[in-house]
Amino acid sequence: MADNQGPSSAAVLLGFLSGAALGAVAAILLAPRSGQESREMLRGYARRAEDGLRDMVGEAGERFEGAVEEGRDFIESKKTVLRDAFDAGREAMRREREHFTKGEQS
Repeated sequence: MADNQGPSSAAVLLGFLSGAALGAVAAILLAPRSGQESREMLRGYARRAEDGLRDMVGEAGERFEGAVEEGRDFIESKKTVLRDAFDAGREAMRREREHFTKGEQS
C-alpha cells in the first residue's frame, strides 16, 4: 500500500542540511573573500542551521507529546468501554443465577 503523505520530517531535515552544506561549499569556492571573511560567513551558516534544527526538534517534541496524549485518551476510552461491558456481563450473570436458583426452588 503506498503512503501518499509526502516527505517525512527526516527527509526534509536531510534535504535542508544537504542544501546548507552545498551552499556553504559553493560560497567558499566561488566568493573572492579572505579566509577570515569566509570563516565568519560559515559561522553564520552554522548558526542559522543550528537555529533551524532547534526549531525542528522543538516542533517534533510537541508533536510527540500530542501523539502520546492522544494515545492515552484512546486507551482510557477503550478501558471504559471494556469495563462497562464487563459490568453488564456480570450483572446479566447475576440475574441468570437468581432466575436459575428461583426455578430450582419451585
